[in-house]
Amino acid sequence: MEDLEDFFEELKKFFMSRFDRIEKKLDRLAKIKDAMNGEKILDNQDMCQLLGITKRSLARYRQKKIIPYYQGDRKTYYKASEVQAFLKNKGKPSDEENKGKPSDKEDS
Repeated sequence: MEDLEDFFEELKKFFMSRFDRIEKKLDRLAKIKDAMNGEKILDNQDMCQLLGITKRSLARYRQKKIIPYYQGDRKTYYKASEVQAFLKNKGKPSDEENKGKPSDKEDS
């Protein structure tokens, strides 16, 4: 009987520690969302599924500054509105990113 009580006590401790970790993660995500003015955020997994690309391709997009991203809590996040603009432009840099850059059309 005592073994059963010990088992349930250990099980309770295990679940409580898991709930504490989940709560901490939720708090961190809430802080990140607050930092982004409450806007919906996506992570790498969301982006890979949305764009139909691999994690490595997504890393190349970030490296080449094709898509804007933010880092917090050792993770990478993307604003949904910026992703939507990226998709609308079919992966081309936005007009704001092109300001001040020479255009191919100017030499025609």
